[in-house]
Amino acid sequence: MARPRFDVLGIGNAIVDVVIQTNDGFLSENNLLKGAMSLVDAETSAALYDKSGPAVEVSGGSAGNTISCLASLGASTAYVGKVFDDPLGHIFTHDIRSLGVHFTTAPAVAGPPTATCLVFVTEDAERTMQTFLGACVGLGPDDIDDKEIADAAVTYMEGYLWDPQAAKAAFLKAAACAHGAGREVSLSLSDPFCVDRHREEFRNLVSNHVDILFANEDEIISLYQTKSFDEALQAVRGQCKIAALTRADKGSVIVSGDDVHIVDAEAVVRVVDTTGAGDAYAAGFLHGYTAGKDLPTAARIGGICAAEMISHLGARSQTQLKQLVAENLSP
Repeated sequence: MARPRFDVLGIGNAIVDVVIQTNDGFLSENNLLKGAMSLVDAETSAALYDKSGPAVEVSGGSAGNTISCLASLGASTAYVGKVFDDPLGHIFTHDIRSLGVHFTTAPAVAGPPTATCLVFVTEDAERTMQTFLGACVGLGPDDIDDKEIADAAVTYMEGYLWDPQAAKAAFLKAAACAHGAGREVSLSLSDPFCVDRHREEFRNLVSNHVDILFANEDEIISLYQTKSFDEALQAVRGQCKIAALTRADKGSVIVSGDDVHIVDAEAVVRVVDTTGAGDAYAAGFLHGYTAGKDLPTAARIGGICAAEMISHLGARSQTQLKQLVAENLSP
């Protein structure tokens, strides 16, 4: 098999993240479900933005965050996601390309504007997201380039992508193309509320289309509707090649066949914002995995990236992750 051009190609909702520091009172006053990602219309998004304080805007979306972290790690990356030909769409395109990510998805010229996600970060570092999908809903099979998918060692997709109907067909086309080329497919479950919306379909995806699954403790318990993490771990065993399960300050557990690897969390002086922690973990893990590292080492790299991410505001690394990982893995 030919050496892949890309280590990882990500497919996701191309969203401009608007990160805002706030408090529980603001969430209550606006009836926002703390810790959840909720879909809203353009008017609701604009109204919440007008009520909010200062914000930081950056290209985002779950898979976009993962691909950005992978680029910082020195991986060869590509991204597929739909923006509109508007100022925010230009911001997203320039931002992700400036990181060295291959991004050629044609922008929409009709329909809703570029998607935004208002990320409200409270004092306990929890994030509550209000997402206007906008142009994201236009992503479809025609945006999937078979050659690009075949040129990626791993095609990584976010669970949020399962919300827009057209994206489901794109998702399945990409998975079939990747497997047809002898490559692998990875899925992040995104959040437990997303799992609640699509539980049976996600179970089918994991069993029949996914090689590498990423989920946190709440997500994997929701997926299999178990009472404990240990029961969920047993339920996912054998459903896919690898399940990388994160447990916040308890670290992560990697399940692969009969093997179970428990990896401690990295030390964090102060948790500022959990936005993008799971995305960063997936980036570190996939970087280690595609570089040929063993599973515990790949998980350790994921933990290093996640620890860096939660130590500051926003889902974009504030240090060169490649150097950070090298320093932390050195004897």
